[in-house]
Amino acid sequence: MIIDIKVPQLAESIAEATLLAWQKQAGEAVSRGDNLIDIETDKVTLEVTAPDDGVLKEIVKEEGASVGSDEVIARLDTGATADSAAAASSEPERTAEAASADDRASATETDSEAADDGSARKQSPAVRRLLEEHQLDADSIPPSRADGRLTKQDVLSYIELRDKEAAEPEQPQPTAADGTEQTAKAPPAQPAGERPEERVPMTRLRKRVAERLLSAQHDHALLTTFNEINMAPLQTLRERYKKTFEDSHGVKLGFMSFFTKAAVEALKRFPVINASIDGEDIVYHGYFDIGIAVSSERGLVVPIVRDADQLSFADIESTIRDYGERAQSGKLKLEELTGGTFTITNGGVFGSLMSTPIINPPQSAILGMHAIQDRPVAENGEIVIRPMMYVAVSYDHRIVDGREAVQFLVTIKEMIEDPARLLLEV
Repeated sequence: MIIDIKVPQLAESIAEATLLAWQKQAGEAVSRGDNLIDIETDKVTLEVTAPDDGVLKEIVKEEGASVGSDEVIARLDTGATADSAAAASSEPERTAEAASADDRASATETDSEAADDGSARKQSPAVRRLLEEHQLDADSIPPSRADGRLTKQDVLSYIELRDKEAAEPEQPQPTAADGTEQTAKAPPAQPAGERPEERVPMTRLRKRVAERLLSAQHDHALLTTFNEINMAPLQTLRERYKKTFEDSHGVKLGFMSFFTKAAVEALKRFPVINASIDGEDIVYHGYFDIGIAVSSERGLVVPIVRDADQLSFADIESTIRDYGERAQSGKLKLEELTGGTFTITNGGVFGSLMSTPIINPPQSAILGMHAIQDRPVAENGEIVIRPMMYVAVSYDHRIVDGREAVQFLVTIKEMIEDPARLLLEV
């Protein structure tokens, strides 16, 4: 039975995705649940797994192709077995052996050709077709994959470079007025050492981030207000209870849960900061879905902590830890990255002392946390050293006034500097 392998259903906001590296090749036996290929969207990377045991009969879409929801990318033969796949793949070898038996004098040459053919079969059909059309030797093309398998883009890049070098005209020797040839001047000395450059296409995630950042700056009236927070009370509280907290809940007590709770309480007092613009309307959200910016190898993603006002400190810490781990492995789901009414980003983990975060449209504001640094401050007429953190709120001035943004940030400051307020909700 032949089964079509299709692209999973993508979110409404995602028009298409890009096929990454095929983990299985045509003619290869697969088991149910085996990862066949990864698909990159502008938010997450999805795995397409084998729905049943069988043999991958045909690869319809090559690596790097753009695909949409439910588009067929391969076909699986559930009736075939690994033995039949091996027999089918060995048939060309038997043909070569039969041909060599007719001409014993060229046995060595035939064996060499068979070996070359076996090497070519490791490449995808598109790669083999390009190699044949342009009469290229696969061994002369550097692969980009760790397993040594050439991709279609490897071959195309090699052809482009070869054609470019062949098209460069030879520079004619200059001649004097009497027609005699002059010796060309030596070109200027080049700097010592290599000056390598590499050009790589932007990933869908990086392109989407760039589009959203440009859109945020172009379509929104952005303004940022700053303040600073004395982190000593929160550090003392955390140091006192962190072991008991971890023993009780199985997760470490961090600062992010306190800032999430403080942001929720501040959003309740200033609902417009939890709102968004839809056309000419302002949409006030009666729930608090807080996006937590997480850095991964693929770029910045913002998973959503749903109904953060109903979660405990332990629930928030556990959710954030889970998101962070799955962001690194590319296992976040589309629905976990969709929506959100407010975002918190922490540049302090990378050492940032101060920055102006950019809002995550269509949200109207974003809170930026920064590094904690011991600084001299004035308390009761005296200069003392305190662990201080700069915080920033960037907001859409079209719907949020400066007064509301400043008071919102002051509310967060007051709650962090006196954590008991979070428990008493005052």
